[in-house]
Amino acid sequence: MNIRINHFKRALKAKQLQVGLWSGLSNNITVELLANAGFDWLLLDTEHSPNELPMVHSQLQAIAHSTTHPIVRPAWNDTVVIKRLLDVGAQTLLIPFVQDEEEARRAVAATRYPPLGVRGYSAAARASDYGRVKNYPLVCEEELCLLLQVETPHAIGNIEAIAALEGVDGVFIGPGDLAASMGYIGQLGHPEVVAAIESAIKRIVATGKAAGVLTGDEALARRYIAAGATYVAIGSDIGLLARGAEALCGRFKQAA
Repeated sequence: MNIRINHFKRALKAKQLQVGLWSGLSNNITVELLANAGFDWLLLDTEHSPNELPMVHSQLQAIAHSTTHPIVRPAWNDTVVIKRLLDVGAQTLLIPFVQDEEEARRAVAATRYPPLGVRGYSAAARASDYGRVKNYPLVCEEELCLLLQVETPHAIGNIEAIAALEGVDGVFIGPGDLAASMGYIGQLGHPEVVAAIESAIKRIVATGKAAGVLTGDEALARRYIAAGATYVAIGSDIGLLARGAEALCGRFKQAA
């Protein structure tokens, strides 16, 4: 049996726009529903969501037969956490709060088997279809996609060093923490924040790596795409449900 092809990774290399959605509801049924909505990728969040490994496992199963690619964000740049997510079948990871080259190097090492890294070996994990992909340790890195998230001015200052590492496929800008660290917490549309993000996108693209960002603002999303971002999350399942529910209820309450 052959390893699953990571079409998302190939699309990034080809500089094809990949439109995604953030998933924070931590539910396999929600993921299954969203998986066939037409998005290129879906971010399964464990950093700011009550999402744990068995739940992520079930979400990966729910999305497996769709054309939407799952990206998993660990809670932290932690070797053990990364190992466990890879073993249950995650092929693309978004590592939060990477500040410099050394932290980026640690993230790369966590996704590679020795001698290139420190990933622990398992003979029959879901990643290898329970041992059916016989040469999994030798070929898995070709289909792994590692995205590193920069979220502070310090991290943005290190973009070139982070992106230059072998094994890094893309750099993702976290607008919420970036705005906060710039003194504009909650103001993701502040002109200085937007300018910093656009500049960062262009610098990432100049390194030859893919640039990504999250925004629920359609106008900002189009600006960031124009700046060169190729994987862009344009909203979240929580936002869609909450705002949709409020709007529906509001229309009837106003009529009454």
